[in-house]
Amino acid sequence: MPPSSPKPPPPVGASPPLHRLLVQVGDAVAGVRAGRSLTDLLAACPPALRSGTQALGFAALRHLGGALAVRALLAPKAPPPAVDGLLLGALALLWPTGHPPPYAEHTLVNEAVTAARTRVPAAAKFVNAVLRRFLREREALVAQALQQPQALHQHPAWWIERLQQDWPGQAAALMAAANQPPPMVLRAHARRSTAATYLARLAAAGLAARAVDEPAFGGQALVLDKPVPVQALPGFADGDVSVQDLSAQRAGPLLLGGDGPGQLPALPPGARVLDACAAPGGKTAQLLERADLDLLALDADAGRLQRVQQNLDRLRLPASGGTVRLQAADARDTAAWWDGRPFDAILLDAPCTASGIVRRHPDVRWLRRPADVATLAATQGQLLDALWPLLAPGGRLLYATCSLFRAEGQAQIDAFLQRHAGSKPCLAGGSPGHLTGLPDNPDSPAAGFAGDGFFYALLHQP
Repeated sequence: MPPSSPKPPPPVGASPPLHRLLVQVGDAVAGVRAGRSLTDLLAACPPALRSGTQALGFAALRHLGGALAVRALLAPKAPPPAVDGLLLGALALLWPTGHPPPYAEHTLVNEAVTAARTRVPAAAKFVNAVLRRFLREREALVAQALQQPQALHQHPAWWIERLQQDWPGQAAALMAAANQPPPMVLRAHARRSTAATYLARLAAAGLAARAVDEPAFGGQALVLDKPVPVQALPGFADGDVSVQDLSAQRAGPLLLGGDGPGQLPALPPGARVLDACAAPGGKTAQLLERADLDLLALDADAGRLQRVQQNLDRLRLPASGGTVRLQAADARDTAAWWDGRPFDAILLDAPCTASGIVRRHPDVRWLRRPADVATLAATQGQLLDALWPLLAPGGRLLYATCSLFRAEGQAQIDAFLQRHAGSKPCLAGGSPGHLTGLPDNPDSPAAGFAGDGFFYALLHQP
């Protein structure tokens, strides 16, 4: 018999087989449950599978609470992590959402079984039996699972309880919002264009967007109708635009000041500024885009400071008239890095639980533990206490966290004001406080959508 003809190679740009993606998704779910960030797990993923794994991984982690509840009903004894990760990932992708699923149900089950044969061959029959039973009994199983808050809200039980305590009338809406894909928000380079002029460039490239014409956001913000790879953004490689959420874009105008209502006076050219926890550098760059500053960017992680430098290089910052120096140091240990010269302004974007940005990082809710809130709040308090004395007379400090938890926001600032009553720190009238990321929040009506959950407090010396 003549030899069979070889199979033609897959077309260039063809999507990888679903079962290969499900192997990676299963490993990602298992990795997150073991305490590894999805960012790190995706970095280790084969490049050809990374984009598809991220898309499916995000969807799976947004419905992991339901998957955990259903898996406990179908298989009370958890299988080994590699099998459990694959099973949970498939159950989460099969969870009813009211939207068309990314793949036909039986296709997803068949491909998940093929993935099991690839990853853990002995578990293929088990995975097949569990998933097919879920399809047969899905309505009853989901109804039973939804009796558990973790499945109803798709967040860990302790997280749900804390949000209900901090935001009793809004907790359910906050968690529902966290399960929606976020918009892609851009910041036009302030030294080169405005949001309006960059909007015209987007239109010429066939990308629909709208500008956010509000002083609180710096006049540089735009929202894309649909997310695109950054390489598709006009001038991205040349530094004409950056990706930065709307809530995060409030930092620059708040710290730099100006003539708006509730704002402090504008910092003069050459003002000495500290960015105390700078990585990955989005707010550092925004400050240097908007003003000529003598800026020191600190971060405790030297590796992450490389990302700050990469951002500054792409944006060609600092411009003439400004200076920037990057230094790896723990901002709390001022004796190790401070030269004794006071700062006119300090940005403290403090480490936090990141509970306000889980729609962008759906793994965060499953990585954090209840004790992390108190641990991080203690670090935030130490940073505030260490940095406040470094201000020049009349100086200002902007405290920021991307958190919804009051322990990392208003409660933190209330405690700071009590501890430092003798030095009479003042809270600026324009301090936004908690930005919940819901449409009824002050950061939303003008834009028609909600930014991430954040907290800002602008403190100044009398």
